[in-house]
Amino acid sequence: MTIRVAILAFDGIIPFHLSVPFAVFETAKDAAGRPAYDIAICAATPGLLRTSMGFSIQVDRDLDFAREAEVLIVPSWSDPHVLPSPALRDVLLDAAGRGAQVIGLCMGAFVLAAIGLLDGRPATTHWQWVEPFRRLYPQVRLNPDVLYLHSENIVTSAGTSASIDCCLWLVRNQLGAEAANSVARQLVTPPFREGGQAQYIEQPVYNSRSGDRFLATLAWATENLTEPLSVECLALHAELSRRSFTRRFNAVTGTTLRQWLLNQRLALAQRFLESSDMQIEMVAQKSGFSSAMLLRRYFRQRLQTTPLAYRKTFRREGEY
Repeated sequence: MTIRVAILAFDGIIPFHLSVPFAVFETAKDAAGRPAYDIAICAATPGLLRTSMGFSIQVDRDLDFAREAEVLIVPSWSDPHVLPSPALRDVLLDAAGRGAQVIGLCMGAFVLAAIGLLDGRPATTHWQWVEPFRRLYPQVRLNPDVLYLHSENIVTSAGTSASIDCCLWLVRNQLGAEAANSVARQLVTPPFREGGQAQYIEQPVYNSRSGDRFLATLAWATENLTEPLSVECLALHAELSRRSFTRRFNAVTGTTLRQWLLNQRLALAQRFLESSDMQIEMVAQKSGFSSAMLLRRYFRQRLQTTPLAYRKTFRREGEY
């Protein structure tokens, strides 16, 4: 059964913002290789909609599809002071109430906040719009330091590229790591980016040319996650001082080495759970965790599930 995704268009939309979720979800396949999502672009008033680039797009679907969809996406917004129409408000509130995933990408968070879906919840938006958001919606627990946030079935993301991260997270959550990794490969984007928006605010762009020892060291680390990797070890491999390595690592990833390694090891454990019948203790060992207990703890903290439940969710019947 395919998952229905309604992308909600509006006057003044930025075309690229509209295309991001479409590109991610149309690429995703289920375990049998079939399209996993049924995607429709919908509008409160179908017809020709203006875009920010001076041309118009024809939207033929009204909100009826959205009323039945399992995923509803607001791909940014034209003006933080413009409130959504009553029809758009009602369809989003109804979706949230019936447990559908409701997603506000970039400035789409303003729409979710305007209709009360973010009251008392953690949320994020593009870093340039943080102060207007705080002034308009002080009741929202805004966190501008992350790429995306989910609170139950309500999800928000930072800027345009973070919208890709957010959509890939949903694919991973619904279909598993292999499906998300496949989409990421086709889009030529990382399946999981570390860190938050801070790394993109007036930061230098680092040279990623072939032969860069620092980037090669990160790749080497992902292939040696069972080793006791330390800052000293990686700095030596990168032929950098500890201080220089730490400075560059923080600038490039936006996080600490400990958190980066934890995320890499969790991702590897997910792949083992999806693609093998190894015992949980062996999965922990091969992923670089010191014990199965530690693996279970981090699965519960980060993924709100257990390794066994994750395996049962993302392995086809009869494979475990």
